[in-house]
This record gives sequence, structure tokens and C-alpha cells, in this order.
Amino acid sequence: MTLQELGTQFAGLRKANGHSQQQVAAMSGVDRTAVSRFESGRITELGFSKVERLFALYGMELAPRSRKTPTLDDLVREREWPQ
Repeated sequence: MTLQELGTQFAGLRKANGHSQQQVAAMSGVDRTAVSRFESGRITELGFSKVERLFALYGMELAPRSRKTPTLDDLVREREWPQ
């Protein structure tokens, strides 16, 4: 997943939770301008700890995953993985 894709996903989470970018900035300690640029895909580097803090606001975490196209067996195993 690219930084731009993460930004788009984060924007959806923020809006679904009814928060403004300013509120997110205050809660996370990430500058509001950086939040705006992250969501719009206009930032080339944000830093893992900042991205992690932003997603943590909504109970989300970043986790590595394979870049290969998953097989049906992969998808079934992922669904069965204890959460």
C-alpha cells in the first residue's frame, strides 16, 4: 500500500468519525498541514510513527502484508486467522 493510499483510507476514517483535520492534529500531535497533505496525497514522506499515531486514533494498526496477488487459499487462511 502506498502512502497516498494510506492517506485516502485515513481521510475516510476521519470523516466517518466526524473529526476535523484540526481535531485529529490536536489528538495525535501531527501538524494539521501534514494531516491535510497526507490525506490529499501531496506529501512524499510522513514518517512511520506519525502514520501509526494517526491510524491508532481509530483503533487501526499498520501491518506488513505480501505484495503478491493472494490465492483463494490465502484469502481463506486470512479469514480464519484468529483476531
